[in-house]
Amino acid sequence: MATVLRNRFSYHRRLFLLLFAFSWALVACFVTFQYSREKRFKAERLDARLQLFNLRLLDALGEGTAPGAFLTGHPLPYGDLRVTVIDDDGRVLFDNSADSLPAANHLGRPEVTEAIAHGTGYTIHRHSESTDQYYFYSAMKGDGIIVRSAVPYSVSLREVLAADWEFLWFMLGVTLLMSIAAYFTTRRLGHNITRLNEFAEHAERGERIDDKETFPHDELGDISRHIVQLYADLQRTAADRDREHALALHEEQEKIRIKKQLTNNINHELKTPVAAIQGYLETLLASPRIAPERRTAFLEKSLAQTERLRRLLSDVSTVTRMDEASQLIRKEPVVLNDLIAETAADMELRPADQRLRVHVDFPRRVEVFGNPSLLASVFRNLADNAAAYSGGRDIFIRLAEDTPEECTVLFADNGIGVDEEHLPHLFERFYRVDKGRSRKLGGTGLGLAIVRNAVAFHGGTISVRNRDEGGLEFRFTLRKVS
Repeated sequence: MATVLRNRFSYHRRLFLLLFAFSWALVACFVTFQYSREKRFKAERLDARLQLFNLRLLDALGEGTAPGAFLTGHPLPYGDLRVTVIDDDGRVLFDNSADSLPAANHLGRPEVTEAIAHGTGYTIHRHSESTDQYYFYSAMKGDGIIVRSAVPYSVSLREVLAADWEFLWFMLGVTLLMSIAAYFTTRRLGHNITRLNEFAEHAERGERIDDKETFPHDELGDISRHIVQLYADLQRTAADRDREHALALHEEQEKIRIKKQLTNNINHELKTPVAAIQGYLETLLASPRIAPERRTAFLEKSLAQTERLRRLLSDVSTVTRMDEASQLIRKEPVVLNDLIAETAADMELRPADQRLRVHVDFPRRVEVFGNPSLLASVFRNLADNAAAYSGGRDIFIRLAEDTPEECTVLFADNGIGVDEEHLPHLFERFYRVDKGRSRKLGGTGLGLAIVRNAVAFHGGTISVRNRDEGGLEFRFTLRKVS
């Protein structure tokens, strides 16, 4: 049966029928309860009015007034009121509605039994054998007697005890409105469920989902949007993972290419000093009687080429360490002011023709979290580059910006600068503006590449430009927190 109903009706129709049946059943139970409670309330109110009359009659009988005289001298709450006086044995002593007193014992009457037990009692609808009518009975127990008043259960009394039809019509209207609201609500809900089902079918087939699809602004709509968004995010995550995999593969291939290029460049760079050293030594060995002055000159040149080899191997080691094992490089708090002071001190120890004046504008203490040797290599290589190639006489180191997150440092010289075409390539490995001059001065072609990698290792960026007043200006940032 459930399968047949499921196939015959859509989800929102099944849900509507369920809510419709439930709401009408709930309203029916409520109306029944309310009707019963209202009827009991009206019966108790009618009983209270009759009991007030019974109490007056009992007071009059206690004072010796006859029942008939009391009825004659006092207004009745109802014109056709029936009054009965019963003794404790159940015999009728007085009845104003019968020509003769009923002979039947009245102790078994429900209202009488209740009055004997509780003092008062009433019966809403009971047939009288004496008058052959239906009455509403109200009884009260006194000293040795029971007074009972009764109102004929006529049309007027039924109207008094009837439920409030206005309330019933109101509940009917409310139920109809609830049914209409339930229809549209279940229709909307069923529509969302249907769309979710379609989404599940598309997802099962692995089809692409449009996460821009609109849903109603309610809880189910929010849930639907979250589910669709989650699936779309998973699709994008899978696509991003594929792209990252492709990118990682490309980066790995690029690393292999760079390694190969670096190896070739190193081999090329090593050939010159090795060949020079070999030539000097062969000359010395082949000429044992060479003049002492020339011997000394050859040895000094060999020593210079050896120093060049040492610097080249040191720079290659630094570049390789940053490329291959950057995660193993230790970090600690480093004060930039101390590194700059060391750079200035090293400059003072250089030969006069390579010595530049260092002007420092660091108004406060700046501490970054990084590797001391790599940070020192930044300032050392920039100073070496300025001393070797700038042609100027001064170096300017200035703190441009300082925030809790990072600092910006300017490193400039007052030399001749370089042509604009060379600026984008200055940080490339083994790139030289003047190759002959660089080799003559002992440069390895890796200094500025080390600077760029060291800055990037510390979460910063670096750029270079020609100053308007002459020379180069390097601008780089360093992260101050890990």
